[in-house]
Amino acid sequence: MYWIGYDIGSSSIKAALVHASDGSVLGITQHPKKEMPMISLHKGWAEQDPELWWKYVCLATKELLANNSISGQDIKGIGISYQMHGLVVVDKALQPLRPSIIWCDSRAVETGEELFQSAGREKCVSHLLNAPGNFTLSKLKWVKDHEPATFEQVYKFMLPGEYVALKLTGECVTTPSGLSEGILWDFKENNCAEWLLQKAGIAPALVSDIRPSFSEQGNVTQQAAAETGLPSGIPIMYRAGDQPNNALTLNVMEPGQIAATGGTSGVVYAISDTISTKEHTRINNFAHTNHTTENPRIGKLLCINGTGIQYSWMRNELARGLDYPTMNQMASQVPIGSDGLLILPFGNGAERMLGNRDTGSSIRNLNFNVHKSSHLFRAALEGIAFAFVYGMEILKNDGVQINSIKAGNDNLFRAEVFARTIATLTHSQINIVETTGAVGAARAAAFAYGDFNSIDEATKSDKMEHTYGPDAHGEKYKEAYQQWKRELETYIEH
Repeated sequence: MYWIGYDIGSSSIKAALVHASDGSVLGITQHPKKEMPMISLHKGWAEQDPELWWKYVCLATKELLANNSISGQDIKGIGISYQMHGLVVVDKALQPLRPSIIWCDSRAVETGEELFQSAGREKCVSHLLNAPGNFTLSKLKWVKDHEPATFEQVYKFMLPGEYVALKLTGECVTTPSGLSEGILWDFKENNCAEWLLQKAGIAPALVSDIRPSFSEQGNVTQQAAAETGLPSGIPIMYRAGDQPNNALTLNVMEPGQIAATGGTSGVVYAISDTISTKEHTRINNFAHTNHTTENPRIGKLLCINGTGIQYSWMRNELARGLDYPTMNQMASQVPIGSDGLLILPFGNGAERMLGNRDTGSSIRNLNFNVHKSSHLFRAALEGIAFAFVYGMEILKNDGVQINSIKAGNDNLFRAEVFARTIATLTHSQINIVETTGAVGAARAAAFAYGDFNSIDEATKSDKMEHTYGPDAHGEKYKEAYQQWKRELETYIEH
């Protein structure tokens, strides 16, 4: 028997099958093979048709079963991971009323700030651990203010993963973790923040039924079974946003543990047991998948926009056809600190951890007689690593202890210069694990059902691809980082 996991991204839908006996992976697939389209009617807008997600869930499921010669009757249940912070609104017939306003849409920034002021900054921070920001509630308030005819028809609002669950089960269900990522979970009251809904002029009845992340969240209907090839009646046992789920996938569940992602953008997701924050303007705080009132588990999320996109730009524009492994090897031949060359990687929009400044990227101390392309490659990797370390200092200032770091086998973490720099400066070991969010969602569902006693047990079949420890030349790394940090802070001041 098997569990199936879905990862509902904005680029594609991934699906994975894992064995119910030991959590090992049978197969993974994705649809579409190219990126899903986004709708952008105005600058800063980003929307997707929710029916596209469902279409590709159905295609991915059928392909996954066929490729692995598995009958749908062999599937025990479902776990779902999904792109965070999006908004889907449905009518009483449970049909979408408009395209989904997804995570990277920035139209509701002002709406969120107005709500922050009217609801009370202190109360928002102490109860929600966040400002309303440009998250799901603010996007719903934007619809209310700018599309009143649509808003009048809203029966329920939900996150992208909740919509896919609705298509599977016919039920509207949310979780404390989901409400917290929409900035609607009151950590002091341990319930939906109805006071904030009222400030926004939104009826609490629009919130879906609340169930724990690890629990039965509906059963597959006959119609969904016919469309997907899954058996009717099997349960959805788990659902979480992509970053909390990425942490779970890496078995990052306890205080002191960190899950890092080094893709187009970078994310540091740290687990804390402290329900408080003083860095709410630079990081976000969410209820982790295993959060309870008795045992708080807060996921403190720091996002860095300008990371892998910079290295990708360098490969495409400056590397003249070189691949990443070759660039990484060339970078490794350059001394620590890149012979004084510094790169600030923040060239992908406003950086929240820098106070929402859009500083752009910057190359400093370039010497035409000294520096070659290999220096640029190393300075790029070091600059991105330094940005991660700078972000971790912010997390430490918010009470996070760093005991261990885990990451997937992303492009950046395949570069030893990058990973070794972070490990050295944080005095931590970085463990690289080859896994995916869809696999983690499937295992989490199996755990919730009782096939495993812990996430530890569910992930025991994963192999450590690589481990990076601190370098012996720690002082050189520290010197290079301090110089980079001085350049950054001077740059920000001006």
